[in-house]
Amino acid sequence: MQIKDGHITLDCKACGQRSDVDLRQKLSSFILKQAPKKGKKDKSTKKADRKARKEREARGEQNGHNSDGSPDGSNGNNSDGNDDDDMAPDAGSDDELTRRINAEAKALNIRDSEKEIEWTVDTSEEAVRARAKNLPDDLKRSLVIEEDEEADGEGNFYDALGSWIGKEASSAGDVDKIDSVEIYKKAVELGIEKKYKTLTVLAQTLFTDAILKQIGSRTAMLKKMITSEKHEKALLGGTERFVGLTKPGLIPQVPSILLKYYENDLVSEEVLKAWGHKASKKYVDISTSRKVRKSAEKFMTWLETAESDDEDEEDDE
Repeated sequence: MQIKDGHITLDCKACGQRSDVDLRQKLSSFILKQAPKKGKKDKSTKKADRKARKEREARGEQNGHNSDGSPDGSNGNNSDGNDDDDMAPDAGSDDELTRRINAEAKALNIRDSEKEIEWTVDTSEEAVRARAKNLPDDLKRSLVIEEDEEADGEGNFYDALGSWIGKEASSAGDVDKIDSVEIYKKAVELGIEKKYKTLTVLAQTLFTDAILKQIGSRTAMLKKMITSEKHEKALLGGTERFVGLTKPGLIPQVPSILLKYYENDLVSEEVLKAWGHKASKKYVDISTSRKVRKSAEKFMTWLETAESDDEDEEDDE
């Protein structure tokens, strides 16, 4: 490799071919910047020259001389015997530059490798959340847990509650035969009786086609477990998943189901209005969510009318 006037030329010692290097390449810019200046060598270059000369001396070839002391293919007068500072400007510097380039490239590869390993083994909370968010929506919905902070590490407990209710229903022959007290005690045993996600599980496992009758019998237990708007929203979400995915034949009964929730004080008016205002893909796919909310329009209209009637009565008083 020869560098002159901002150009890089490759000279093949095997076939004699000479070719110019494309200066548009990033490596070309690096080589030009790192190339030693003419007539001046740094300590590392001089050290490399001395090492190369000693190796040649060990082989009986000092500075390109044969063992008889004369230069290869010429008389001995061509060698002036000066030290390595008087050698040709490019002698040794090309090898040193190559070594420096290889060292830089190796360092870059090591750093890139370390970054890759760091990513693959990163188990921090932030990294886990980032990867969870990249899961397909249908896979998220197949789990009781999604990407909510309250659900960290508790998915197996929610699954355990749902499985337990399913087994008890099969054993008793009917889910209605499972005592609400026993269900609550099981949730306490699993440590999730106060978690709002528990309501999502119950809405999907406690009801059947007879949901309108079943809501009343489960109201006492549900009221004990519903302690915030989050719990109310989770109950609606589980119901949306139940009628939208498990029992789509119940979609026309959504207005009656919501009325039962409202009459039994399981879900507040504010939460119902917010829920009916906009479809969401949190619990089901967006098209199913639209169908459920479309069916709920009759109830939402009634809710608005009932509020207006109450305000008129207050004004009359």
